[in-house]
Amino acid sequence: MFYTTVDLYDYFHIPRGENAGGSLTVYARSRNPENSPRIRPAILIAAGGGYNYLSFREGEPVALKFLAEGYAVFLLNYTICTPYPVPLIEAAMAMKYIRENAQTYAVDADRVCAAGFSAGGHLVGMLATMFGEKEVIERIGGGHVRPDAVILSYPVITTGIRTHGDTANTISGGDPKLAARLSLEKRVTKESSPAFIWHTSEDDCVAVENAFLMAQAYRAAGVPFELHIFEKGGHGLSTSDIEVCNERGCRGDVEAVRMWIPLALNFLKARGFEVR
Repeated sequence: MFYTTVDLYDYFHIPRGENAGGSLTVYARSRNPENSPRIRPAILIAAGGGYNYLSFREGEPVALKFLAEGYAVFLLNYTICTPYPVPLIEAAMAMKYIRENAQTYAVDADRVCAAGFSAGGHLVGMLATMFGEKEVIERIGGGHVRPDAVILSYPVITTGIRTHGDTANTISGGDPKLAARLSLEKRVTKESSPAFIWHTSEDDCVAVENAFLMAQAYRAAGVPFELHIFEKGGHGLSTSDIEVCNERGCRGDVEAVRMWIPLALNFLKARGFEVR
């Protein structure tokens, strides 16, 4: 099994900023010499934390779920406490790295998705809709960085009335013009990545309207999407199981939220994401 850390700045020979993140933790199965070679889908995971920290609960526990389903998994340690475009550039570097090293990890380069949670959902949403921005192209050059699909888990989408203030302020650096540019419901086009979106109606941190706004934008653009709103549960439920539960969340009445994983897997499978 591959379990390693990749420095994206070193890989792409890009100078590293002070206190920069920009690394990947790789979880990928070794080839089984007793079977014919398997080609696997890949998933890039971006945890939340308001762009001010990275939630462990939305990182490794999610990674292990998808690893168990046969995916090669890449967990992004993106730079926090810094405005756009740094996190998006790092996410784009991660996508380019995965595809350039698809043979090493036995990955299907045409079946690479990304999953983000809360602020990480905003980052993955940028990757799904803003992959062609000049800042990305100028920094890392050409290459296919658009995800083939995305999972947006209780995502911060809008920088408008229903935004999450800390997330919007950090990624925009407090610049209202930049914040408006990063309101993702305004950035969806017919070229955006297909999206699986889920949220809970009880979320009192990131309002469920964020999911509605993204779904409406996808509908208007004619891009495939799936939307699931669970009745019970607050913010940050992640896998909603014993690995992530604490005294603040994951009550017994939110077990239904665990269904987002098989639902998302079905959404991806319909797009060819499966072990071959």
